[in-house]
Amino acid sequence: MRPRRQGLGLLRGPSASPLEVMDESHALRSLDLGRQLLAPTLESHGFAWVPGSAGKGSGGHFASGAYVRGDRRLELHVRFSLGSVTYHLGSVSISHDDFMRYTGRGHDAKYPGFSSDPLDAFRDLASDLASFGGDFLSGDGSQLVAAKAAADAAKNLSGFERLGQP
Repeated sequence: MRPRRQGLGLLRGPSASPLEVMDESHALRSLDLGRQLLAPTLESHGFAWVPGSAGKGSGGHFASGAYVRGDRRLELHVRFSLGSVTYHLGSVSISHDDFMRYTGRGHDAKYPGFSSDPLDAFRDLASDLASFGGDFLSGDGSQLVAAKAAADAAKNLSGFERLGQP
């Protein structure tokens, strides 16, 4: 018999898979526990938690929410673990991956990582915010805007041309 998985309690028995037991309450619980890991960093910069939607879509059960301050928003989406992370500054939006990549932090960023504990994704994001998120958290946002412009420009390159990109 395989050992049971600890943490969020997503698995209910030795043969269960996360797909079999994941429901809306698990997605909400994962998001709630994860957002608490981000709270010290974001709330210390004046961001407040705003719950988003939850339900069941074509990809399974999900939950979302955002940390918001003025025209800045860090949007989080959870299915089985933290998935989509998007920064918003006014009308500018960029994924965490592109923000890290086009600010030269792609190789240093911890999120997304690989772990059997769904909360590790939130821990990794918290680390990235503390280490590389100053422009979004308390800066003028110029790095985020420049990263978005670079990401948009890269979309117009051929696959071969993208090989030289960060």
